[in-house]
Amino acid sequence: MSAIRGRVYVLGDNIDTDQIIPAEYLNLVPTIPDEYRKLGSYAMAGLARTADQPPFVPPDAMTTPYTIVIGGKNFGCGSSREHAPIALGAAGVEAVVAESFARIFFRNCVATGELYPCETPRRLVDAVRTNDEVILDLDANTLTHVTTGTVHQLRPLGDAGPVIAAGGLFAYARQTGMIPAPASEPAVEPGPSAGADD
Repeated sequence: MSAIRGRVYVLGDNIDTDQIIPAEYLNLVPTIPDEYRKLGSYAMAGLARTADQPPFVPPDAMTTPYTIVIGGKNFGCGSSREHAPIALGAAGVEAVVAESFARIFFRNCVATGELYPCETPRRLVDAVRTNDEVILDLDANTLTHVTTGTVHQLRPLGDAGPVIAAGGLFAYARQTGMIPAPASEPAVEPGPSAGADD
């Protein structure tokens, strides 16, 4: 794993999957590249708009300028849709740092390999502001505020870290030999009638 540096988007408690990706966009298929990008453009489209918070994805953009989302308690609660971490990843988010996660959201982050769900024992939503720049060190389990130099300790990702770094459960299973890698295209062998008229 490594360090992630970027701007943060700060939210509160109980950010649910309807806010992360509203149900009307669940017909988009993440395995189709164009639809994956569209999912990113709709990330956080369910958030209530406030005057003091910029849009997560700017109008007419496909990605967000924010690399890390900072949340409070119970991030990713609500319905169990894997589209939620996928939409954030498609938008360009690399990690979510929150006080706690809904279990299914955390598991979907690991299964898809889209982003790192990092838990903080401290309430960071009161310590950083949207647009602040931070460095998330996944090896040291720290979040450093670039301007102030304040270092916040995070809980270790444990066994989830290598799975996410590999690109998700199936990629990790292939890398570690738990399941065979997909076979390459077989060479086309001539059929039994090939050359019969020669």
